[in-house]
Amino acid sequence: MKLVAKLSLVLALFSLLIAAPVAGQADDLSGQLEIFSWWAGDEGPALEALIALYSSLYPNVEVINATVTGGSGVNAKAVLKTRMLGGTPPDSFQVHAGQELIGTWVKAERMEDLTFLYEEEGWMDAFPQDLIGLLGTEDGIWSVPVNIHRSNIMWYNPAKLEEWGVEAPTTWAEFLEIAPTLQEKGVLPLSLAANWTANHLWESVALGALGPEKWNALWAGELAWTSPEVVAAWDLFGQILQYTNEDAAGLSWQQATDMVVDGRAAFNVMGDWAAGYMATTLGLEPGTGFGWVASPDTGGEFMFLADSFGLPLGSPNRDNAIAWLKVLGSKEGSDAFNPLKGSISARLDSDMSLYNAYSQSAAADFGSNVIVGSLAHGVTANEGFMNDFATVMEMFLASRDAQQAAMAAQAIAIQNGIGQ
Repeated sequence: MKLVAKLSLVLALFSLLIAAPVAGQADDLSGQLEIFSWWAGDEGPALEALIALYSSLYPNVEVINATVTGGSGVNAKAVLKTRMLGGTPPDSFQVHAGQELIGTWVKAERMEDLTFLYEEEGWMDAFPQDLIGLLGTEDGIWSVPVNIHRSNIMWYNPAKLEEWGVEAPTTWAEFLEIAPTLQEKGVLPLSLAANWTANHLWESVALGALGPEKWNALWAGELAWTSPEVVAAWDLFGQILQYTNEDAAGLSWQQATDMVVDGRAAFNVMGDWAAGYMATTLGLEPGTGFGWVASPDTGGEFMFLADSFGLPLGSPNRDNAIAWLKVLGSKEGSDAFNPLKGSISARLDSDMSLYNAYSQSAAADFGSNVIVGSLAHGVTANEGFMNDFATVMEMFLASRDAQQAAMAAQAIAIQNGIGQ
């Protein structure tokens, strides 16, 4: 039944959107289009909706869906690096908006400037100016956003919380107070998965401990990683980890989400692709099948990331890739993709009637909250820092030494040019 419901939703959205022509439609393109991403498995239906829309507009183009599985692109980025450095880039590839692209492939002069496309398609007015600023430098605009995700969300099962007699915590102090009670009931307080999800949890903890101004100062090089407040954030993170599962490293983020859904765990901090998983794959109703709050101590703050696609220099099928980017940036493409993905549209004119209760709440929060960028998903730091930070995290997970982690993070910040 879940598969039937998933396919029905894809078809319903597609039938609504297919009648509206995408800007720049042409049926004379042919050849191939290789799309490189990490959207496989449970995240596949959203990408498939985009491919279906593209294929309806360009039926003579063979779309090659080159996905590499692995949460947050941990495996895909390694494969992409080999291809980009080897001179065999895909036609277009998924990348987190911000420094993940700019500090890596733009800096290496491996990407085409897409300013011309923004001007031709009217995207300068379609996307928020602050977002366009994150996608660009003084030399150009480098990718097309397909969504806005929220990182700092705590998920729970409303019926289970009622059964256990607890409420979703609004502060980490509240979480640490109720965690022993949950353990006494045989419930894991907080589920965790592979190591990248520890990075994901850390950024929510750090944002809550530091607040938006100091979080931003960290990435501007104005606040040292060795400062007392950052060390305190690492210490708080260590306290929280005491209430997570020992087998985390062997689990996917979906499995950690499943632990909340079936009542083995009370809470999970994950981006709102978890909403797409629970609604689209598991067929759960937002608000009853699953609930959510901003991660503790981050109420009124929206830690965002955006998935985007760029155009590498030397794209084998450049015209087909440009047509793909036009679909991604269109209202029709955005509204075909995001209701299935659990994200909201990056455009200002999205049709919110197509979105569920969670996404509508996220859109409202995006319009009213303080917006900050995600570390774990490429907004605030380049890929070099992100890779090195993963090593720092592995060290901390083994030692739980806050001072040591802060000193190591300061060293890699200097090494990777943070604030310079």
